Amino acid sequence: MRIAREEIFGPVLVVIPYDDEDDAVRLANDSEYGLSGGVWSADEAHALAVARRVRTGTVTVNGAPVAFDGPFGGSKASGTGREYGAVGLGSYTEIQDDHRLTCP
Repeated sequence: MRIAREEIFGPVLVVIPYDDEDDAVRLANDSEYGLSGGVWSADEAHALAVARRVRTGTVTVNGAPVAFDGPFGGSKASGTGREYGAVGLGSYTEIQDDHRLTCP
């Protein structure tokens, strides 16, 4: 289904029926893109378990807002790394290991 496989920007809500949880995760992951996704459930622990299986750069649970101090970015064809937060700083830095010999 094209609308579920392409990356759409705008206020769009796609509702697709699924057979079971595994089918829902399969549908969510069946795209070359992976910028963001969302999981809704009355059982937050279960929603978090499902969210961990969704291959997106950001996944919200029950519509939680994005935290700007956390890393932001997509996965698959939606991303080239992370921005924001401590993890996002890595693409702007060069790590160097410093070894020193000290004399008594």
